Amino acid sequence: MAAYYAGVDVGGTRIKMGLFSDKGELLEKWEIPTNTEDNGDHILSEIVDSIEERRAIHGGNIKGIGVGIPGPITDEGVVLKCANFGWGVFNVKNAVADLTGVGNVRVSNDANVAALGEMWKGGGRGYDSIVMVTLGTGCGGGIIYKGKVLTGSRGAGGEIGHIKVEWDETERCGCGNKGCLEQYVSATGIVRMAKKGLRKDSCLASRDSITAKDVFDGARAGDSYCMEIVERFGMYLGTALSNVAHVMDPEAFVIGGGVSAAGQIILDTAQKYYKENSMYALQGTQFHLAELGNDAGIYGAVRMVLF
Repeated sequence: MAAYYAGVDVGGTRIKMGLFSDKGELLEKWEIPTNTEDNGDHILSEIVDSIEERRAIHGGNIKGIGVGIPGPITDEGVVLKCANFGWGVFNVKNAVADLTGVGNVRVSNDANVAALGEMWKGGGRGYDSIVMVTLGTGCGGGIIYKGKVLTGSRGAGGEIGHIKVEWDETERCGCGNKGCLEQYVSATGIVRMAKKGLRKDSCLASRDSITAKDVFDGARAGDSYCMEIVERFGMYLGTALSNVAHVMDPEAFVIGGGVSAAGQIILDTAQKYYKENSMYALQGTQFHLAELGNDAGIYGAVRMVLF
């Protein structure tokens, strides 16, 4: 009888899922809405029901389920509150195991899971120690050390977006602090920087709204103001990653999220400041763009239970 493994990436509005063979081949992927009613009480049961529907179509048995959750998760699978869903503190791993009867269940933070997926099948292939940085609406991070997710003692390992990089900041980050990396390198952070000192001679000045893509496009086209913003972006990101490297010494950094669509300009600017601020032994750390896009989470989730 065929053995299948399920990878689940739980997002704030959609839950991405994939059914994999025991060789790690993606057989099918699909999504369902994230039902946050009743403080998220229905989320896990609806995930289980959806997996069972697909298993029934394919036949065989589910031998493992990996789940990525957007919040701090301990190694034991305990979520330490997830405000997006209204979850308090409870053991997600045990809850999924109880609902399915599957003993092989692993749960981790979604950014760490995405990092594991990129190490396995994406931009981090060939390495076993990487740091992934996700630049989207916010800035997330995932740390993989010798093939294992590094969660930290409270499940908050990899919160790279909240490294303090600016001491003169007056506006607060979403975490409550000031001067966090997220305030300068996320999509919203890049736009915030661009609007703050916008010059009339910039191509951005005539736009009704500004996006991070506009800033990078302007820099590539030679707009001096956009180039300044991108340079500042690279300074913050490269310096922060240098600090991370001095603690963790990864083989590579993998940069993903919507902002990473800007491509090589991100690697070039971040790497410039990384090298300026890193000791000799760390100069060879590689920089890559992520390759799996929105599928990184399901690949990483299933990787946790396959090996």
